[in-house]
Amino acid sequence: MCRCQPGHIDLRYKRDSNYQLNRAFLASAADNANGFTTIVNLLELCGILSFNLNSDQLLDLWRYFYDRYKITVLPEPDLQSSFPAIEVRQIFNILSKKSAFGDALMIAVAEKYLSFVSTMITWDSEHFKDKYSGIVLTPEEYMTGQY
Repeated sequence: MCRCQPGHIDLRYKRDSNYQLNRAFLASAADNANGFTTIVNLLELCGILSFNLNSDQLLDLWRYFYDRYKITVLPEPDLQSSFPAIEVRQIFNILSKKSAFGDALMIAVAEKYLSFVSTMITWDSEHFKDKYSGIVLTPEEYMTGQY
């Protein structure tokens, strides 16, 4: 499972010190067709970039995220759908492990809709250790097989 930062870095921070490694990770995920993310991550990315995109560009990001990155979004991103039903207790249990709300929400949605995914890729891996039930790696650790 991929958090939104690789897409964020790719779209906005081309001078980032990890940009090339980030691009390699995204290319690998696309080539292997093994990337997944949650609708929460896509909404987070849209929220971050909403300050820099007009409404048509924002809608294009929403609609064409999979086409650009070949990372599957679950539940499927449909503007007519309801937000995933998650029990407040599940989010609160994650919060009690010292987590930001957005991260806890993403973990809860991932556990419900992506339970088959055993690894999370994020540049903020320390934020998710002991909170996410699977393996947590940075893109660099994933690309170099350090796990």
